[in-house]
Amino acid sequence: AIAPPVAAQDAQPKSASLDPVVVTAARAPQSFNELTADVTVIGADEIARSGADSLVQLLQRQPGVEISMNGGRGGVSSAFIRGANANHTLVLVDGMRVSSSTTGASTLEAIPLDQIERIEILRGPASSLYGADAVGGVVQVFTRDGGRAFSANASASVGTHATAVGAAGVSGSAGDFRYSVQVAAKKSDGFNAIVDPANFSYNDDRDGYDGRSVTASGTWRWAKDQELTLRAFHSFLDAQYDGGPGFDDRQVTRLSGWSLASANRIGERWRWTLAAGESRDDSVSKTGFGDFPFETRQRQYSWQHDLALSFGDLTLAYERREERVISDSGFPRTRRDTDSALAILRARGGPHALQANLRVDDSDQYGTRTTGSLAYGYAFAPGWRATVGAATAFRAPTFNDLYFPGFSNPDLTPERSRSVEVGLAANGTAGDVRYDARVTGWLNDVSGLIVFACDADFNCAPINAEKARLAGATIAGEMRWRDTTLKASVDLQEPQNRTTGNLLPRRARAHGALAV
Repeated sequence: AIAPPVAAQDAQPKSASLDPVVVTAARAPQSFNELTADVTVIGADEIARSGADSLVQLLQRQPGVEISMNGGRGGVSSAFIRGANANHTLVLVDGMRVSSSTTGASTLEAIPLDQIERIEILRGPASSLYGADAVGGVVQVFTRDGGRAFSANASASVGTHATAVGAAGVSGSAGDFRYSVQVAAKKSDGFNAIVDPANFSYNDDRDGYDGRSVTASGTWRWAKDQELTLRAFHSFLDAQYDGGPGFDDRQVTRLSGWSLASANRIGERWRWTLAAGESRDDSVSKTGFGDFPFETRQRQYSWQHDLALSFGDLTLAYERREERVISDSGFPRTRRDTDSALAILRARGGPHALQANLRVDDSDQYGTRTTGSLAYGYAFAPGWRATVGAATAFRAPTFNDLYFPGFSNPDLTPERSRSVEVGLAANGTAGDVRYDARVTGWLNDVSGLIVFACDADFNCAPINAEKARLAGATIAGEMRWRDTTLKASVDLQEPQNRTTGNLLPRRARAHGALAV
């Protein structure tokens, strides 16, 4: 899924507004107050004021999101949304998938915060919008874009552990052409990730990181309502970690991608976006047992049509995703192609809002999967809205699950999810104070969970063996008074493995955040 660049540009919110425009919840711009989904928007001003030094740190403060880190900054990190597994979170950069087709993970730690203009977090299953893997939710990152006036930026900081960070960029326009270029670098000696000598992975050394990144975009408006946009990004990260005594274990990651999109208004009520792009995830684990390289490539194509109706909007789209494993991994199969068709209907009338999604994904590896969702919102009083929704989703098995030599199962089927949620939202002003609050409860049943199992002879392989029930509630609120913002959230949840009765690993029954 490649998000329309124009939609992302138009969606930049003003820092003083409580009603920004959201793209991720319907793959097209819609007012925040018309949403039937549970979404958080983090704009450029909030990113700058947050004091966060990484995307991972910023995500950790958001409602419904838990973070697990392998060591300090730069270490392998995972995001759990609403108690779902880390590989149930779909991560997009400018609309393009950036996860690895071998591990199924997204290298969040390799996406530099310095390059980000805006972040949208969609909580809840979204396979009916974006296909496989969006079981817990979607994190979409929009990189910086060019404006009409020329601007330049630069920043530098130093800290403990010989840490140094720098970033710079320019953006502007020349006639009908807008451009933006941003570069960033970071380096630190770090600290010892594991301090307990009794731990098998203990190594008495510092675990630092070294990273560099660049993003660039150019948009040519060659006629009224006709735009052509080219985007590219590249990130390099060399991060050390403790994997055993006597060796300098490290993870070297190169994450890159490009996309070309043509956004065209065909008539007063018809607009389409034709897009193509490619993302690469090149990762090497350098350990005491040897180097383990994995390189995957995803080519993505989409043709999306947005139609304005008298009572709402209709979006129709075709997508194709071509996954390739490039590294010499000994897999019997190194390619998978998926063709998809989807329809999104948004209807509005007075206090009522309805969104219905239907998507069909046809893969030459795991077959055809159909997902859908239906959500309804009712504004029963000024500033108050109640919502209810239901959705299905799925996660496709990775190439490692299916074909890793000696530890795989080519007969695996996708994991399946069925969910319901209810929400109550309120926003408005009281004197000089603006407020926004939301309570959301959810229940998500996941079946066919892929787990690693061994028999009595220690023959080990992944199998579709378990079920999980993810149940909980999120309470989140925000108040703004002049230039001061207060945000707070708490999540109460029970992410349970129904097969074993245990709590799912690395997830808490309660977590929260408070920020000023």
